[in-house]
Amino acid sequence: MTHVSGVGSWPGESSREAIVSVRDLLTDIDVSGIPYLPETPSRGPGSDLIGRSAALLADLSVDLQPSGWRFTDRPGRDQSRARSFWRQDLDELAEAYDGYAGPLKLQVAGPWTLAASIELNRGERSVTDEGARRDLVASLAEGVRQHVAEVQRLVPGAVVTVQLDEPSVLSVLRGELPTASGYGRVRAVDRAEVARGIREVREAHDGDVVLHSCHPGAPVELLASTGATALSLDLTDASPQRWEALAAAMESGTRLWAGVVATTPVGSSGDAVRAAVTRVLDGFRAIGMPSARLADVTVTPACGLPSLPPSAAVAVQRVAIDAARELTEKEQD
Repeated sequence: MTHVSGVGSWPGESSREAIVSVRDLLTDIDVSGIPYLPETPSRGPGSDLIGRSAALLADLSVDLQPSGWRFTDRPGRDQSRARSFWRQDLDELAEAYDGYAGPLKLQVAGPWTLAASIELNRGERSVTDEGARRDLVASLAEGVRQHVAEVQRLVPGAVVTVQLDEPSVLSVLRGELPTASGYGRVRAVDRAEVARGIREVREAHDGDVVLHSCHPGAPVELLASTGATALSLDLTDASPQRWEALAAAMESGTRLWAGVVATTPVGSSGDAVRAAVTRVLDGFRAIGMPSARLADVTVTPACGLPSLPPSAAVAVQRVAIDAARELTEKEQD
């Protein structure tokens, strides 16, 4: 059976409304839904991907500066706010999923996106310092381990999937990040170190780990080499070459979370569903993948949904559900 889920971010400022909306959309449906703990970045600093994930780091402190998040000697007010958001989210999660048994996805920024975004005390990005990179990877791995344990304590029946968001990984690999002065570029990090860092965080969780990147050039081969159980990618405009790279990853056992539903307001629901289904089927035909392998696919929107009105986000998620239903039927043909 083809699965369905979402990327993670949701519109609005109410944690409760977001969690209940996602739960209602992705549980008790006739396809295999994977609900998730949504992020609501509209709440402000500390609810954004970087601040939210930095608040999970073990034994490292951050605060928000005019230039962005920065490591500090002791926890700052903004880190406290981010942790308060987490407490609120987990309280709402426990209430909404009381008695629930089934899959549940959590999203955290990956180590290279954090290293590209959080500054050292002197103002340069953490990714510029080899020692800082090692410390951040180890801290994030421990933070993920503790976070999953807390969620499993609150929702004992949850089978947790961790999603590592790596929107900046390609810029790290290519040396495209600007220096603090803005006049230069940060030196590229070796591919082996990048893969090793992701793998260390991946190994902090003994369940499924999904690697997500919305970047159209996300390095499929490298991401698949990290031991992640699935890759989550924007495939709304994927080239034949990208599908070929995905074929190699799938042949090696990596599952596909296919971002084939556009994250724009839905006009005709039927047209949107047909477009999403066609993207998957055309990709499978191009690489000669049998329809039985549709069981390894999870349909998602192409990226997060925080910029949409709540009703439009619900409509996009429903398109993904309907597309998964149609692909399940194709899988059985």
